[in-house]
This record gives sequence, structure tokens and C-alpha cells, in this order.
Amino acid sequence: MQYLHTMVRVSDLDASLYFYCDLLGLKEVRRKENDKGRFTLVFLAAPEDEARSAELKAPELELTYNWEPEAYSGGRNFGHLAYRVDDIYALCQHLQDNGVTINRPPRDGHMAFVKSPDGISVELLQKGDALEPREPWASMENTGSW
Repeated sequence: MQYLHTMVRVSDLDASLYFYCDLLGLKEVRRKENDKGRFTLVFLAAPEDEARSAELKAPELELTYNWEPEAYSGGRNFGHLAYRVDDIYALCQHLQDNGVTINRPPRDGHMAFVKSPDGISVELLQKGDALEPREPWASMENTGSW
């Protein structure tokens, strides 16, 4: 058995690509348009997974955009996506500077949670050992749910 991808439905493809690619740093590796089914599939890979994605089509995040408007809810019951990051403080600052709420700040220098434009929880985990706690993160309260 081999893990291939996780699919999440998105209501605004441009907003989702901005969040996942421009802000989180994932790379679009391929895209499929289906005129008959009226949907677009966009496959993303983390930078360190691009070579495996090219060879194996895995591990990836599949964004499914249905062309007919549809409201999605319940992102929390999906669970979450998780990504290991080089510097959790720098990424959280970048996200926050771009209007993303840090739902669970990286108080411990190890873990944070944010949400995509569609309410999908994304866990960020520090690569290697936890960073030393620092402000403003160390004293920042949780916001909303994740």
C-alpha cells in the first residue's frame, strides 16, 4: 500500500492556490480540467516532495474545484493536513502578515494550526527540535478552532 494524496474541495480556486502555494509554499505539479464533469483538479506537492510527485504522483494534495457554486462546511470534521516546516516562526509571521489567522500559535516552538480559505485545518510542525519559545508567539492565545 502507498499513500497517494488527500483531496479537499475548494470553493475559490484562486484563493486556495494563493493560500497553499503563495503563502504555505506548496508547488502546483499538475492540473486536470474536465469540461464534461465541470470540475478542475489541481495537484500540489511540498517542495521536498516534488521529485517523488513527478515520479510516483505521490504524496500530493488534490484541490477539487467544482465549477458550479457549492457551499462547503465542516472543515473541522475532515481532520487536518500537516506539513513539516523549516522555521515555524517565520512561516507563521508570513501567514499572519498576509491576513491568515494563526488559530493555534506556535507557543512551544513546535506546532501551530491555521485554516485554508475553505476552513481546512493545516498543522505546521517545526523540522527537527522545537525552537526556543519567543514572543509574540509564546503568550499568544488560541483564536477560534482548528
